[in-house]
Amino acid sequence: MSDSVEVKRPVVVSIVAVVAFISGVYDIISGILLIFQANDPTVNAAFGGSAGVLAASIGSMILGAIVVALSFGLWTGSWVARMIVTVVRALSLIKSLFLAVAWMGNPVGEWANVALSAIVLILLWTRPASAFFNATARAKERAKR
Repeated sequence: MSDSVEVKRPVVVSIVAVVAFISGVYDIISGILLIFQANDPTVNAAFGGSAGVLAASIGSMILGAIVVALSFGLWTGSWVARMIVTVVRALSLIKSLFLAVAWMGNPVGEWANVALSAIVLILLWTRPASAFFNATARAKERAKR
């Protein structure tokens, strides 16, 4: 007989897991689109050359892939996923702010990513989310005994 207790996931955690997944996919798409603009002189100038464009696009895709993978951990209540997603979303927010300011074109997509990242960060640290991640960690610890 198992002593594990099922911890009920609050709606806010379900929302943050879905939004984190979407924002990760958005980062991947943003990185892919940026690669295709590497030959644009305006974009090159904004990033200090094609190497800067390539580095920014690869960084965006890596951050996005990490968040997509970890969004499933958020869904199950992994505190490790919560911590890593917090760091990665903060980095993505900084990256998107930089791109929105540096990009001379239409940075609407980057501002949308700033909003998505901010929503994820705020929702990850609400009281119900914190209670869920703490209860899940305690339940997993009791199950190990």
